[in-house]
Amino acid sequence: MCELLQECFAAWQDEICPPLFVQEFTIREQAAREAQLDSFLRAVEAELRDLPKTRAERGAARSRITSAFAEFAKGGLGLGEGHLELLLNEGFASVGTQLAREARRFDPGVTAVDIFQASRNAWTACGLQALMGQRMHLTPAIFAYSMLYPYTDNYLDDPAISVGAKLSFNERLGERLNGRAVATVNEREAMIWSLLELIEAQYPREEWPQVWASLLMIHRAQENSVRMLRFDSPTAHVDVLKLSFEKGGASVLADAYLAAGSLTGEEARSAFGWGVLLQLADDLQDLRQDLREGHLTIFTECATGRRQGQAGNKPLDELTARTLSFGSRIMRQIECMPASHSDAEDADAKRKWLKEMIGMSSSMLLIWSAGACGEFYTSRYLEEVERHSPFRFAPLNEKRRKVARWTAPLSRLFDAFLAEEENDSASVLLAASLVARV
Repeated sequence: MCELLQECFAAWQDEICPPLFVQEFTIREQAAREAQLDSFLRAVEAELRDLPKTRAERGAARSRITSAFAEFAKGGLGLGEGHLELLLNEGFASVGTQLAREARRFDPGVTAVDIFQASRNAWTACGLQALMGQRMHLTPAIFAYSMLYPYTDNYLDDPAISVGAKLSFNERLGERLNGRAVATVNEREAMIWSLLELIEAQYPREEWPQVWASLLMIHRAQENSVRMLRFDSPTAHVDVLKLSFEKGGASVLADAYLAAGSLTGEEARSAFGWGVLLQLADDLQDLRQDLREGHLTIFTECATGRRQGQAGNKPLDELTARTLSFGSRIMRQIECMPASHSDAEDADAKRKWLKEMIGMSSSMLLIWSAGACGEFYTSRYLEEVERHSPFRFAPLNEKRRKVARWTAPLSRLFDAFLAEEENDSASVLLAASLVARV
């Protein structure tokens, strides 16, 4: 990982360049797209007020949500028919539905929120399948690794659990990842051990050492973040940037190995860089929560003035501009990524659509996250980045506050569709996941 990390550092430290935004929007264009977002949210809200009870009602509701999602994706986000084909009719749709059903079979008590979280990782791993030219499908290993997120990450991120308890768990997990027999101490660990057995069945350790090396890599990165990434860390000098890069890059690198078993150098670099970018985007999106809970990230460091011995807080303008510039360099890597594992029909077209969606979603998440915590920026910088958002920040933030109150009814709607025997609830999963990320 050292070489991959150094390459990302070089890209990060390079001169800040204008990012590869999808496009610039006028206020009139933004208002028109906001109307599309309003229409989509009204359609979802209408379904939340009157949950379907019969199979016929579920079919009608599913059709309405799918139609509203498609109209919003085209009119509000500017996606084309090819992007929607990849989202709704194959690939991501089948992955989402299969993961949800497998998750409930594995653990009937798993929540809809946990399934959404696992689905986002599965979509990343299966997106890597498509980028490498494979057929996009949920494998046992991708399912297992994706489900580890709600079982391990949420535990390790819980501020109510002591650092000592987390470190003890991480030590046992490390032993298990190394292939040693380790007794479980609770039901949570028993489930995690079962998920690791699914990966072992698909990728025996002796035949696929790189797969297990990648899992140990993300484990070590997670362990380091638990030890050090807190404001009250006893460590005097914490290299927050290095720890963040390691954690994010190792996570998606593991996704890539679980998707393909082995990787070329170009694939490993693209996956690692994409993971770093996703980590940075998540850290900016979670800025307020991380500040409340005392988590160290490069953004909380800068916002609180802890970075480089600052005496006071500092606007996040330059740091966010550097992150967007870094993202553009990573997107160029992904754009040039060869399809060395090609075994899917129409792979080239799907890769083109997917690369376009990855580029758009990466920049939009960063821009929207900046708009959601505007008090940490200068007004000039916010005005600059807002021109590259399809929605103005003030209306978007208002909608975000509204959607934040929908978690429980969205979960009930999702459960209603998951009760269907037919294998086509993924459009609802996609829509609910998008609503949750607004």
